[in-house]
Amino acid sequence: MKVKIERALISVSDKTGIIDLARNLEKMGVEIISTGGTHRSIEQAGIQVRKVEEITGFPEMMDGRVKTLHPGVHGGILANRKNDNHLKEMASAGILPIDMVVVNLYPFKETISVPDIRPEDAVENIDIGGPTMIRSAAKNHDSVAVIVDPSDYSEISREMQVNRGSLSTNTLYVLAVKAFQHTCEYDSVIFEYLYGRTDEYKDTGINIHPGLSIGIGSAGGNTDIYRDKSGEFKEGLSLYLKKIQDLRYGENPHQKASYYRSSSAEDGSLVNARQLQGKELSYNNILDVNAAFQIVKEFGEPCVAVIKHNNPCGAAIGDTIARAYQRALDCDPVSAFGSVVASNMRWTAEAAEALSDKYVEVLIAPEFDREALNILLKKKNMRILQTGFDIRANIARLQKKSFSTGNIDLKSVDGGILVQDLDEGIDDREKFRVVTRIQPTDMQWKDLLFGWQIAKNVKSNAIVLVIDGATVGVGAGQMSRDYYAL
Repeated sequence: MKVKIERALISVSDKTGIIDLARNLEKMGVEIISTGGTHRSIEQAGIQVRKVEEITGFPEMMDGRVKTLHPGVHGGILANRKNDNHLKEMASAGILPIDMVVVNLYPFKETISVPDIRPEDAVENIDIGGPTMIRSAAKNHDSVAVIVDPSDYSEISREMQVNRGSLSTNTLYVLAVKAFQHTCEYDSVIFEYLYGRTDEYKDTGINIHPGLSIGIGSAGGNTDIYRDKSGEFKEGLSLYLKKIQDLRYGENPHQKASYYRSSSAEDGSLVNARQLQGKELSYNNILDVNAAFQIVKEFGEPCVAVIKHNNPCGAAIGDTIARAYQRALDCDPVSAFGSVVASNMRWTAEAAEALSDKYVEVLIAPEFDREALNILLKKKNMRILQTGFDIRANIARLQKKSFSTGNIDLKSVDGGILVQDLDEGIDDREKFRVVTRIQPTDMQWKDLLFGWQIAKNVKSNAIVLVIDGATVGVGAGQMSRDYYAL
């Protein structure tokens, strides 16, 4: 079954691609109605377009707060085309049917991302008319197309050209689902922003106990989505995740998997890394890359970690990245076959030469020398990730204990999740108590602190043996402590 599109209402904040869509609609004989800036853009492109006030009989008012909230608009969208009474009432009121609604919303997320945004400016960017039109059209999706994503314009135009100006009911249904997803994400961002300010309005006697809301979108904003102002975890969490990609499979071939980015992910985070070469990452690759990245990002001197099956088979610091890599590799070169390698500093040509004859699944570093890339690009099957990670800024943050909002550890359990601060930061000597008569030397202290950093990234019960800033033995995941006492 198909629905003929004869009249479209267009009102968009993001005008990407809208002129091409409007031009295609005009060619197919679709009457276009529009508002404000969208109307001006379409008209200036030489496309026939009517103002929405011609439909409502009222001008835009209250600084644009009221322009489409009118029966002339919503009656045309919501009328059930299969209900004779609806059609009679629409005709009696002089309401024209609207078969397509093309809307995207005021940029609330971008607005609240501005540092020190005034609350009144944020509230002014809460869209009312747009979500109302989207919901109206999505509710009546049997008869009305609702388009919220500019990336869908070309496919909609193509289908209408093939079907002589019509869209299939299958397409209308999928568009409606996408529309409700869009308004859900939008309202979640607004909720999170407003909820983040409720501490300023405590004395009302009204409590808000939001449940966990996981949206597939993007939240933005400059509030901590996990903690309240006292530093405690919030009563409810809204986690905003946007899919980066589907993965071929999960931990095992029979498991489906996808990779998502958190709204709180900062520049230099793993999820924002750029893949320079190699086939797509697997689920296990990403886990191993994360394990390696978590180790090296906390050291202020050249550091390399070699990871296999989520555990380090070697980690070391050195005066150069090449030296750190060789020392990390020497810990267990057999296990390092098919490993993931991470560096906290620029990967040099010397380091690339040292790695050139090794089988490495993934190499991740903040940057790469051009000569290093020329060497590494010969290894076509090795995935190369560049993070742009700023090690100096991260070390300064750790020293100040100013943990970022995104550094949260989430673990799923049956029916829920566990949330904790990420175990980050480098301990110092003052936090340790020596319980032996013999005091460690300065060199031993350095190795003890290095080994302690590595041990926290090894599955318990863990033993890490260190000499001169390099692991020489890593025992991971032993179930019995008694074994170590033998």
